Amino acid sequence: MIATSSSAPTVSRWGRRLRWAAAAAVFAGIDLALKAWAQTALDGSPIEAGPVDLRLAFNPGAAFSIAADAPTWVMLSITTVITTAVAVAGWVVAPRANLFTRVALAAILGGAAANVIDRAPDGLVTDYLHTGWWPTFNLADTFIVLGATALIITTLIGNSDEREQLSPDRHTGNRD
Repeated sequence: MIATSSSAPTVSRWGRRLRWAAAAAVFAGIDLALKAWAQTALDGSPIEAGPVDLRLAFNPGAAFSIAADAPTWVMLSITTVITTAVAVAGWVVAPRANLFTRVALAAILGGAAANVIDRAPDGLVTDYLHTGWWPTFNLADTFIVLGATALIITTLIGNSDEREQLSPDRHTGNRD
């Protein structure tokens, strides 16, 4: 009889990775669709919506317009490298992470990827959420911030079983 237990974890790992990547793609797709809508619907006609208005703006820099004067290729290169690092880290962590961590990582990757994709053609990121007291931002930025916050929370309060599973000493038996 052939043992199949060794193939089950591989399927589970790939399944978790693919679901994580699909979730990131959904986050990116939602933001990119809203950016396309904003460029059409909000051009010259902002919408007053209470605490968060819809107003079209373009940002050549990073968060808070940091490095707005940097050449486009520099901003695109830096954000692409960071997004790639997030993708690699998520791909590695996804098979062992809990659902909350995978969703947090997917939100971060989806938001980062959406901003890179938006920046690629002209060096600008489309922003459309405006509070009046905070710089104008987009849903991708919200995904990144909420994902990072969730990742910090899940890291701080993660359960002991997950910490043990992710521990580098797990395989060597060292429990110093």
